Amino acid sequence: MMNSDNVLSLLAAIREAGLDVWIGGGWGIDALLGEQTRPHRDLDLMHRAEQERRLLDVLGGLGFAETLDWRPVRFVMSGPGGLEIDLHPLRFNDDGSAEQSSMEESEPFRYPADCFVTGAIGGRTVPCLSAAQQVHFHQGYEPTERDLADMAHLRGAFGIPTHF
Repeated sequence: MMNSDNVLSLLAAIREAGLDVWIGGGWGIDALLGEQTRPHRDLDLMHRAEQERRLLDVLGGLGFAETLDWRPVRFVMSGPGGLEIDLHPLRFNDDGSAEQSSMEESEPFRYPADCFVTGAIGGRTVPCLSAAQQVHFHQGYEPTERDLADMAHLRGAFGIPTHF
């Protein structure tokens, strides 16, 4: 399981290398809420595609190795103690928006410029995806109990509508 100390240590190493990442998924929702609401098996990180080689070097230096390759959509690195990082390469546009490849080449995942915000984990400010972007990515599939709980937390904290 990925705990808050793991997340903060990883982010510190990545920041020290001068790299940009944003937290998504469950930890991203918890960052928006400013508290951990459930256990997390991994950490979802969006990163600048052009910084990927350097990011891989940083994570490799921390004992992580690639264990799943679905590039250009995403890939997973596993590390000490069974930690997992799910990485999502983003290509940024001049206006600050970004795109991530999807399994349908003509339909990339889109990230508006205003979706790159900050939240807090363990009282520390961290870069993450906005509540609206989190809701957007929780569409088009049958939700798990975890998804239902995450969306309920976002509705309660931000008063935004969700589709489930």
